[in-house]
Amino acid sequence: MIEFLWNLLSFIVALGILITVHEYGHFWVARKNGVKVHRFAIGFGKPLWRTYDKHGTEFVIAMIPLGGYVKMLDERVDDVADADKHATFNSKTVYQRIAIVAAGPLANFLFAIVAFYLMFILGMPSVKPVIGQITPSSIAEQALLTPNSEIVEVAGQHTIDWQAVNLALIANMGEETIAIKTRSSDSASVREYQLNTTDWQFSPEKQSAIESIGLRPFMPKTYTEIALVAENSPAEKAGLQESDQILAIENEKIKDNWHKFTELIKSYPNQTIVLDVERAGKLLTIDVTPQARDVNGKTVGYLGLAPKVDPYPKAYQIEISYGIFDALTQSLVKTWQLVTLSFDMIGKLLTGDVSVKNLSGPIAIAQGAGDHAGYGFVYFLGFLALISINLGIINILPVPVLDGGHLVYYFIELLTGKPVSEKVQEIGFKFGTLAILGLMSIALFNDLSRL
Repeated sequence: MIEFLWNLLSFIVALGILITVHEYGHFWVARKNGVKVHRFAIGFGKPLWRTYDKHGTEFVIAMIPLGGYVKMLDERVDDVADADKHATFNSKTVYQRIAIVAAGPLANFLFAIVAFYLMFILGMPSVKPVIGQITPSSIAEQALLTPNSEIVEVAGQHTIDWQAVNLALIANMGEETIAIKTRSSDSASVREYQLNTTDWQFSPEKQSAIESIGLRPFMPKTYTEIALVAENSPAEKAGLQESDQILAIENEKIKDNWHKFTELIKSYPNQTIVLDVERAGKLLTIDVTPQARDVNGKTVGYLGLAPKVDPYPKAYQIEISYGIFDALTQSLVKTWQLVTLSFDMIGKLLTGDVSVKNLSGPIAIAQGAGDHAGYGFVYFLGFLALISINLGIINILPVPVLDGGHLVYYFIELLTGKPVSEKVQEIGFKFGTLAILGLMSIALFNDLSRL
């Protein structure tokens, strides 16, 4: 319940910030072009808070935080006095109307640049993309990639950490081969490998792009000595304690293999099993019943233990940070990279290279917001930047009812010298609404299927 409330609160904060940024773009440019604004609203439904400025604009925060709008004076929907006709949206030139409509998505892109800039100034802890293990029979193993080597480049893109590797792999979905360059820890030389991705099966709801090609990031050695017992967990109720050494489960020896232990525990949901444990030099047998939990639609056992782990090597730890000028350059590069990646994904959705099952909706965004907020402010900034870019791109798509659809009508007006008829616009808006509802339904269904 606490996790749900945290995710919900983080989602509301994130969405509120991004919607405010988007609508403020429209609002600011409209004001600069002499358009009278009746209302600036964040959310829909019953107003929870409202105030007015000296220009008579009403600012509202409403109950349902799933959008927002800027209501401008417009003769097509309002009765306008002759004295106010110069301040209507429809009275402005087509260039001014284009600027007002485009300002919303543009504000989202600018916000992403600022968020990344702050993130790079403050510094974000990360780790080098050092390969830990290779999954047998995977794409990575077939390409002869080796453990304990650092990935320095994917498809010509420099990779400073695992996030960069993951994004580069996603950007090249649909390609028959992907080039990867690595550098071993004991050599300065770089080797290039070719991943054969013709039959690459990637399901984002189940695993990352990294895992799907058979790579496991380096992890420090993990022992079967217990470092932490969760409060009120099945392990605590059974009497397991910190510093206990787990030797066997159901007479099957673990041999200092925590991964094997957790996999075995998962196979015993709600079943009482026997653990062989060493405590202060004494051998004990302890009965324990793993709690049943649902993970990706599968019921697995859970004990509530954390193992002893070696410290992460300092040589593999990095902090991604830059000076005040380099940070601006890097934030521009990062924003452009994600913008182009998003458009690539849209193209691959249309061609079928990427399945519509990969679409995510509000539940996935809420979970992401909660996770990143829990990691810290810098990570939350990066999440806000990513979602802001996606919000800007979605709104600029040439779909009626979205900003991009309005822009299409205005560009047609520029070419023909006359506005698109109200009837044609109305038909377009109906089809656009159906299209958006359809995509939202698919995204929400995908979210629910992943719970």
